[in-house]
Amino acid sequence: MVKQKADTSYDGSQIQVLEGLEPVRKRPGMYIGSTGYDGVHHLIKEIADNSIDEAIAGHASRVDVIILEDGGITITDNGRGIPVDKHPKTGLSTLETVLTVLHAGGKFGGGGYKVSSGLHGVGSSVVNALSTHMIAEVVQKGQLYRIEFAQGGVKVPFKKVGKTDRPTGTSITFYPDPTIFKETVTFDYKWVVDYLRHQAYLTKGVYVAVQDQRTNERAAFYFEGGIQSYVKHLNIGKEVVSDNIFYVEKQVEDSMVEVAVQYNDTFVELVKPFANNVLTPDGGTHLVGFRTALTRVINDYARKNSLLKEKDDNLTGDDIREGLTAIILVKLPDPQFEGQTKNKLGNPEVRRYVEQVMNEYFAYYLEENPDVAKKIVNKALLAARARKAARAARDNVLRKGALDGMGLPGKLWDCSSKSPSESEIYIVEGNSAAGSAKEGRDNRTQAILPLRGKVLNTERARLDKMFANKEIVAMIQAFGVGIGEQFDVNGLRYHKIIIMTDADVDGSHISTLLLTFFFRYMREIVEGGYIYLAKPPLYSINRGQKKQYAYDEAERERILDEIIADKKERGTTVDETEDKMKQAGVTISRFKGLGEMDADQLWDTTMNPENRVLIQVRVEDAERADAIFTKLMGDEVSLRKTFIQTRAKDVDLEELDV
Repeated sequence: MVKQKADTSYDGSQIQVLEGLEPVRKRPGMYIGSTGYDGVHHLIKEIADNSIDEAIAGHASRVDVIILEDGGITITDNGRGIPVDKHPKTGLSTLETVLTVLHAGGKFGGGGYKVSSGLHGVGSSVVNALSTHMIAEVVQKGQLYRIEFAQGGVKVPFKKVGKTDRPTGTSITFYPDPTIFKETVTFDYKWVVDYLRHQAYLTKGVYVAVQDQRTNERAAFYFEGGIQSYVKHLNIGKEVVSDNIFYVEKQVEDSMVEVAVQYNDTFVELVKPFANNVLTPDGGTHLVGFRTALTRVINDYARKNSLLKEKDDNLTGDDIREGLTAIILVKLPDPQFEGQTKNKLGNPEVRRYVEQVMNEYFAYYLEENPDVAKKIVNKALLAARARKAARAARDNVLRKGALDGMGLPGKLWDCSSKSPSESEIYIVEGNSAAGSAKEGRDNRTQAILPLRGKVLNTERARLDKMFANKEIVAMIQAFGVGIGEQFDVNGLRYHKIIIMTDADVDGSHISTLLLTFFFRYMREIVEGGYIYLAKPPLYSINRGQKKQYAYDEAERERILDEIIADKKERGTTVDETEDKMKQAGVTISRFKGLGEMDADQLWDTTMNPENRVLIQVRVEDAERADAIFTKLMGDEVSLRKTFIQTRAKDVDLEELDV
């Protein structure tokens, strides 16, 4: 029984009331999702989205972003400019009101914007609250207005500066507060470029530019074709069913529906749904409407044109979406996103809008392009046959007991722990290395799955082929997540899946084949951060009974220099003309592969959590990752050759001690 404390006071004095922008500084994660790398860059998005909204509304044609040398960033547009007149409720200038009052903005149905990507009008004031310094400048009717803030409070009051030749518009400069963003306040030029490129695709006719004063790098984008250009970009390196991209832009009630579709010869679906230029990775009502209509229209066309027989089952959505690349962009007055991070659209009416447009216009497209329509249907029919073959192959494997969930692959040396959070599995190249790993491992938490030879290139293979590959089946079975229709990341038995291959070309190829399989068929495992690459050492440096390991040439030289410096400090004579290795009094051996290491060496260098170096595989940009796998593992040799030639000298993997 819990004993109650006596005389515990609890009154109004203990209730904290946060005023103005204090709540944002107190709980920044509630407003921007995180205070790490993503949060810092979310600030850019909140300000730049306002400029893009001006372009969507037809009032701006240009957005410029400058990453400043001193750590700040300036975002400028040539729109109408934030109003500078006195606000009727606050008595302050509207500019100051927008930047200091939460839920103050032109996006609440007051006529400022019909559609906008900003959520609830909190963006600008949140950025102000989380910045050490913000400067806002507005040009209207040839006059420049300016106000400065520090941590959300006014530093230099609003004033009219005077006449200017600058074009009408708004310019915001801000500096993220390092006391809030403790991980980093450094802007990533690549992130800014990718964000602006996407905005240019989604807002046809707008010119966007970025300049990094730290490095003098520049980029600019302008796409007259809008999302049609985007689809074309996503299909680079893939053989398309037709160059004729389906495109429709249609007003439905108070909203706009815009869709672009093109099929390619791959086996994967790439559909990006947007609402008011905001990517909704978890989909929502617009995606549901698109998929429902696409499946219905293609099945109707196939039956009407006798491509599907009466006795045939309808094609499934998965069959129809194989090889599909599509962009869905809806623009609506009051988007209902789930959460501040806007991952999913919830407006129920949008499903009806998208279905209505797709049902009518995609049906027209198929009727008017019968050759393209037939290719799309035939591709879906092939996918359906492959799906049935995969199911039969899976059932066959199940009958043999390989995927029944009861047993594990015979060649797996499992760990004794049943807790996924502390369990890890090493996928090891070669029997010799696997044998050493088995002997040297911590068998409580470390499992070993040996690979015999190179696994199947799954970039160009469907599931039925995979069920015929013993190495693929062994991994599916060992991980416990299933595959295809049965995939469920919650069944993952190990929270570290570690690829351990030789540090040579063959080892890199095997790693790439495995990563291709994970990315294409178990992407949630990659996105969850469960995949790692082990980095074995290249050199063993032996000095008497003492051994040190070097993971590359630079580390080998550093170790030798340290040994020589130590000898000098102890007064040992060192001949500067001698070879470094002789000066240090060591012997150096180079490992040709994992198989050359005994169990103790493999444990000490590559498996011991206190010493090992693991590289965590992350998907920072799924779109770019998709393009890279297409280039590296697809059929187009010239693309692969160019990719390797242009990047061979620039390989730089982020190493993490895990």
